[in-house]
Amino acid sequence: MEISKSFEITEAPIINNAFGHRLKNSIGNASSSFILLGTFLLLFGAASLFYFLQPYFEEIHLARMNTVWGISLMVIGFSLLLIKVSFLAYILYLYLRYKTIDTVSDQELPLCTVIVPAYNEGELVYKTLHSLAESDYPIEKLQIISIDDGSQDDTWQWMEKAKSELGNRVSIYQQPENKGKRHALYRGFKLGMGDVFITVDSDSIVKKDTLRVMASPFVTNEECGAVAGNVRVLNSDKALIPRMLNVSFAFSFEFIRSAQSALGSVLCTPGALSAYRREAVMNCREAWITQTFMGQVSKIGEDRAMTNMILKQGYKVLFQRKAYVYTNCPERYKNLYKMFIRWERSNIRENLAMSKFAFSNFREGSKTGTRILLLNQWLKMTMAYPATLLMLFLVFTYPVLFFSSTLVSILLFSSIQAFFYAKKHSLSESLWAYPYSIFYAFTLFWITPYAIATAGRGGWLTRDLTKKELEEQEQQQVVSISS
Repeated sequence: MEISKSFEITEAPIINNAFGHRLKNSIGNASSSFILLGTFLLLFGAASLFYFLQPYFEEIHLARMNTVWGISLMVIGFSLLLIKVSFLAYILYLYLRYKTIDTVSDQELPLCTVIVPAYNEGELVYKTLHSLAESDYPIEKLQIISIDDGSQDDTWQWMEKAKSELGNRVSIYQQPENKGKRHALYRGFKLGMGDVFITVDSDSIVKKDTLRVMASPFVTNEECGAVAGNVRVLNSDKALIPRMLNVSFAFSFEFIRSAQSALGSVLCTPGALSAYRREAVMNCREAWITQTFMGQVSKIGEDRAMTNMILKQGYKVLFQRKAYVYTNCPERYKNLYKMFIRWERSNIRENLAMSKFAFSNFREGSKTGTRILLLNQWLKMTMAYPATLLMLFLVFTYPVLFFSSTLVSILLFSSIQAFFYAKKHSLSESLWAYPYSIFYAFTLFWITPYAIATAGRGGWLTRDLTKKELEEQEQQQVVSISS
């Protein structure tokens, strides 16, 4: 599809599409209200059932207490609960200690290279490049590089269109074939002239001051080797899954990464928005591009791998809460679980890599907090299979106990996320923490066990488009332009 054709929309289709868009929003709002209502009826129904069936559950508990297996299970369960609550309390303590780093003046800002790798993103890369060019960053200190990694769609045409409009502010390059995101970034690192590299996904939009906020810690803190940005969901009003993920992302970044930043040990700088000190990247660039796992060259987890290699050098990795980037998230279950599988495989690989240096004297100062963060990651991994087997056992032996206790637990722990989001952002949107937890507990619980069993696989999973999917993408782009 040529770019010019995408704008050839007559007045009638525009009116029809606008009406359809409003109708779709109305239906979406009604279905959202229905889902939220159903969620809370389910949760409070489970809580009521748990309360009224308490004598029955006590009988089950007493019966299990008469067996060694039952006593052992209770002790293990209580211990794990205590560990989880203690870890949350520790994270809360760290979160309260977190402080964002103020931005510096134009004169102090470093020369910055922004790298945008793109593969099968279509019009989205065009919007990304424009948002970067419109940033509040001195033009003479900003270099923007975008690399098309052998896309199968019209990504390159959209990059050329952005180049024609932005001129010398943007440089575009094309890989002869698809080599993977890591190779596209590697080429950007080789071409970049900046003292700071900032990587941005090609389906993301940054706020006007984001680049300035991301670059400032490297000026004020010599120990800073990398900075993680604050990722929010761009398409949260388009579908149910992105709306739920928006609340989850806010908690994951603004709470968890804030706490990790207080230790100078953010475990992963996200692909959507990250910044790196040039020297730190150059020290590990070759090891990063040639990294292998189980004898195969690594094609996934480039963000977590780079974070690990920079931590290993003794640098601190920080989080800038005010550096916002809005990125597209999967709208379908299939694309969502593929994304999560890729993330989990990366976590497994990099937890192993981090364990090789985290318990050594890898940097000055206390390293206890960093090790606690890693041990929590290991606890999640080691409990994946026992927890799954226990869940299946309870489903078949005590289904009422399992479902009621699980939903009550979701009600309690999701309230933490909901309260946090309501305090920081929106009360109404915070309610999506509850359906998301139910959705994850019953449809995505298998992700970690599966990722452990298939950790050696390195496919990207979510960027390979079939011919049919390419046609659907083009049609969606035409509709989005007209509406």
